[in-house]
Amino acid sequence: MTATTRPVPAAAPDGTAAGTLPSTGAGGTTVGPDRAADAGARRRWWRRRGAAVTGCSVLLAVGVAGHGLLPRLPGRLSSLAETLLPWSALVVPVLVAAALLRRAQVAAAVALVVPAAAWLAVFGGVLADKTSPGGDLTLVSHNVNQANPDPGGTVRSLLAAGADVLALEELSPATAPAYEQALAEAYPYHFYQGTVGLWSVHPLRDARAVPIMPWTRAMRATVDAPGGRLAVYVAHLPSVRVGPAGFTAGARDEALGLLAAEVRAEPVRRVVVMGDLNGSTDDRALRPLTDRLVSAQASAGAGFGFTWPARLPAVRIDQILLGGVRAASAWTLPATASDHLPVAARIHLSPDPAP
Repeated sequence: MTATTRPVPAAAPDGTAAGTLPSTGAGGTTVGPDRAADAGARRRWWRRRGAAVTGCSVLLAVGVAGHGLLPRLPGRLSSLAETLLPWSALVVPVLVAAALLRRAQVAAAVALVVPAAAWLAVFGGVLADKTSPGGDLTLVSHNVNQANPDPGGTVRSLLAAGADVLALEELSPATAPAYEQALAEAYPYHFYQGTVGLWSVHPLRDARAVPIMPWTRAMRATVDAPGGRLAVYVAHLPSVRVGPAGFTAGARDEALGLLAAEVRAEPVRRVVVMGDLNGSTDDRALRPLTDRLVSAQASAGAGFGFTWPARLPAVRIDQILLGGVRAASAWTLPATASDHLPVAARIHLSPDPAP
């Protein structure tokens, strides 16, 4: 009988003898060398992504808690970021979700706790209700909007607020006489020039325009209130825009510097600055004012008191700032036909009133 010789199979390229099956794991899943390497690479990738989420969380916390210490960014982007700073809380759930998707529980905890703690440290006091009863004067300020389709309705809303001192911004030659006539009975004393005006139930004196721009967008007057004199500034600072060059706030910042210089030179001890400043008090550009004056909303309000845009307020750019007096309460008024909400504050003329 002739013996049959069978050929010996060649070895596989990976060194496994031909005809030999790769080893299998539990359930029969193939676990070859390449598969194991891929699994390790995937685990390392997920860990790196978890570290990235943790890093972003820490950076967010530092940016919120220490925003005032951070360097100025090109294009005044620092001012833009600080204006929107309260909304940084919305980034937290995004970071938490990103960490959970990567099965990075530690990163998820960091993404929740660290930025949230920083945000609460900065804004927790703003959310608290700090209003108190009492006060000597009620102040109201409103950008009435030059294109206001219902100035009569706006006046009725403002009269209902019962202000002792009322500041209006964005007046025009066409609309100012209408406001003057409609407010005359309730406010026997008034002064307006350019786009700003002041109405008062108490006598006004030393009223004049404040030169912060080529045309009049700021004024000053002394209110002779029963509790003492009060210097009131009304201002409408230039608008800001976001464009390819960044945050175009140069004109605003220049006008604000001139206004702050006037306030520093003010001889009357009690000072109020009211108006549309086109910036939030978190914005470092407002420091020439906020380093000397206190926000009524921040010290005696409840919440952020956003004022613009009126339909869905997202930022507070309309301010009542105080020096030498203390606010008892501060709030926003119901919407009018303007694109801004009115702001109000009740103040004590004595800086430390008796309890």
